[in-house]
Amino acid sequence: MRVFHGFDHLPKFQSPAATVGSYDGVHGGHRILLDRIKREAARAGGESIVLTFDPHPRITLGTQEGMRLLSSLEEKIYLLDRLGIDNLIVIPFDRAFSRTPAQVFVQEYLIGKVGVRNFVVGFNHRFGSNKEGDFEQLQQWHQRFGFQVTRIDEHDIDSERVSSTVIRNLILSGEMGKAARMLTHPYLVIGRMGADGTISLEEPNKLLPPSGQYRVCLNDSPQTLQISPGGRLHPEGATPAVGEKVFLTF
Repeated sequence: MRVFHGFDHLPKFQSPAATVGSYDGVHGGHRILLDRIKREAARAGGESIVLTFDPHPRITLGTQEGMRLLSSLEEKIYLLDRLGIDNLIVIPFDRAFSRTPAQVFVQEYLIGKVGVRNFVVGFNHRFGSNKEGDFEQLQQWHQRFGFQVTRIDEHDIDSERVSSTVIRNLILSGEMGKAARMLTHPYLVIGRMGADGTISLEEPNKLLPPSGQYRVCLNDSPQTLQISPGGRLHPEGATPAVGEKVFLTF
């Protein structure tokens, strides 16, 4: 998967099918959209593209105090790559970009910079300044700007709507098995092994389950992990070398 930061040095994409969103957790609902853009791209002999934001818009705008993330940018890149997405565009999200009108985002960025041919959105997707853009507006614009637009319906697992918020609450409650079912993959934490025998995280807003003992896989090997009340991650078995990257899955 190719990763681009911003819009300044993008190549000319071949018949791109794209979607845009925070994609925090890359969960089961997200996968429906991602599978659709891959199918649309394959049908047109083109490329799949995900546009995401860093930092998360709610963190930049301060709309959710104390928000914790299901995925750091590194984790999101890892998960999207494993799903076979061709291209990821990481949009630096600051307050200036948040004021971009919906039509400007479509006309100047999706069409002008990316050249999108098929745009896939979720059932409740809103975008642009003050979330003014929605599916109905996209339907009005698609003929004018020459692209197709598709909306994906709400997705349920275990008779419950899948959302990043629902999954955050499950993890906060320590319900890691149910969280993994909603995610459709084990909960992923990427860090580095510290000299003190704990795993350090580069993302300060990463969500961790409550303190306690957990059965995890550490770099694909079964392991017991102790999480302290202060959020320190201490593997109880054999550990990688100091400074080595660590992949934890719950």
